[in-house]
Amino acid sequence: MNATAHIGNDNVIENSIIGLKGGKILLVADAKTANFDKTTYDEVIDATGKHVYPGIIAPNSTLGLTEIESVRATNDFRETGTTLPNVRSLIAYNTDSKIIPTVRSNGILLAQITPRGGLVSGTSSVVALDGWNWEDAAYKTDDGIHINWPTIQSRKFLDEDNLFPGPFEKNKDYIKQTEVLKKLFADAKAYNELAVKEEANLRFEAMKGLFNGTQTLFIHSNTVKEMVEAINFVVLNKISKVAIVGGKETWMITDLLKQHNISVVIARVHDLPTYPEDDIDLPYKLPYLLQKAGILFCLNNEGDMEAMGARNLPFLAGTAAAYGLTKEQALKSITLNTAKILGIDKTVGSIEQGKDATIFISTGDALDMMGNNVERAFVKGNNIDLNNDQKMLYEKYKTKYGIK
Repeated sequence: MNATAHIGNDNVIENSIIGLKGGKILLVADAKTANFDKTTYDEVIDATGKHVYPGIIAPNSTLGLTEIESVRATNDFRETGTTLPNVRSLIAYNTDSKIIPTVRSNGILLAQITPRGGLVSGTSSVVALDGWNWEDAAYKTDDGIHINWPTIQSRKFLDEDNLFPGPFEKNKDYIKQTEVLKKLFADAKAYNELAVKEEANLRFEAMKGLFNGTQTLFIHSNTVKEMVEAINFVVLNKISKVAIVGGKETWMITDLLKQHNISVVIARVHDLPTYPEDDIDLPYKLPYLLQKAGILFCLNNEGDMEAMGARNLPFLAGTAAAYGLTKEQALKSITLNTAKILGIDKTVGSIEQGKDATIFISTGDALDMMGNNVERAFVKGNNIDLNNDQKMLYEKYKTKYGIK
């Protein structure tokens, strides 16, 4: 009761009532005008002066697939091979990861668990960040297949830590790599059109959803030439559900994206521009440029320390709000827009009657580092534990040194 409710669909209710029952949102209304009976609820939370948000969704994430990036034995997001559409990230998802509770503490309550590497990395799934095992956590199984479109040229770095970029070098194997993708998809399409299959092919079976519209093809690419070739590729293969992941230069081809109804999972906006001649704030304002062009987009945090860095998603949205988006448009880029791209918007992504009760309460503005302080969070109505190792250490040493 009495919180400012950020619905997630551009609407805000200043003094709200939100009722949860059976894991669903039963009531969303203005407290000034709504008629309701408090006694029908097990608990009444007075959230005066606070804010309620839909659970934030982290797309294209290795959360639960990695623990310590520098320790190879803790990384389980890449299989050996180059074309592996049948590799399922879901079964490698570790619900006991110590990173997950730290991410939930900032309001991230769902994630798209995504494999990495090769030309075809494998199949992702959406999980709720609450569950005993991967079966419990599974929210949408095998939602899409991820391909890494070959780069025409790539930048070499001058140091081992990839801090100092050097010159661009041409990819001599570009044509060979694209031909591998073209043959794979042609063979898979032909296989899935057969009425009777003499022998099962697991790779082709995994791709069936791309051709019947039940799965999304996520194309990881950043430059205009590569994205245009990738779009021509999906048009040729008649794949209806497509999203570009990364898309640093998508602002140049918005008409083409709109024509083919292609959405964008924008690369980390806290980044430097690709070329010296680019505007220094281009990554920050890319969400606004796509919003202005009418492109469906969301934000992701792929890059170094991406699993633990998923907790920064609300602050990426906050930066986008400082560079053109409204605060509610920025919120959509990590909630409802993400849900639409992942195909789960009927049940999550906004605070609306009938949807899953996956929401959180923050004492302040969740898109601001100073305001994001999550007090309560619910996943499908379950009141989840917001404790984590960092909080335990904070309390331990605060007590030791008598800090109040």
